[in-house]
Amino acid sequence: MLNVSLICVGSLKERYWRDACDEYIKRLGAFCRAQVVEIAEERAPENPSAAQIAQVLAAEGKRILAKIPADSAVMALCIEGKPISSPQLAAQLEQLAVGGKSHLAVVIGGSWGLSDEVKARAAWRLSMSPMTFPHQLARVMMLEQLYRAAQIQSGGRYHK
Repeated sequence: MLNVSLICVGSLKERYWRDACDEYIKRLGAFCRAQVVEIAEERAPENPSAAQIAQVLAAEGKRILAKIPADSAVMALCIEGKPISSPQLAAQLEQLAVGGKSHLAVVIGGSWGLSDEVKARAAWRLSMSPMTFPHQLARVMMLEQLYRAAQIQSGGRYHK
């Protein structure tokens, strides 16, 4: 059974985001062991310089990398990532199983993105869309897509 860690910078403050995530974690339980790991968001001044942004990314990156199990396949959500379809995501997850991987770490960065070190650790760089979404919504969307991929793999009726 695949273990999935969704590693996210920041926490969900609103109950409706937490409820949505909890629902998909529950649904995913039939297919994998899924968990959300929250990393503290690094503070930055109101109008940070490029150097200050780099410091934020480096600090968050170190905390993210510390939470990724050593044997994990890593998928990073980032703006320069490649958009893929739900069936393509299902196929990638199937390849993990075929390749003997039992752990997937999906990483969602903070408001400034992900450090180069985190991106370098990722086997895949995924973009959900050329549009920008709040990180809370991206978390829900990624969990939903993982559930959809599991349904596709199992031949379920959820994906139409």
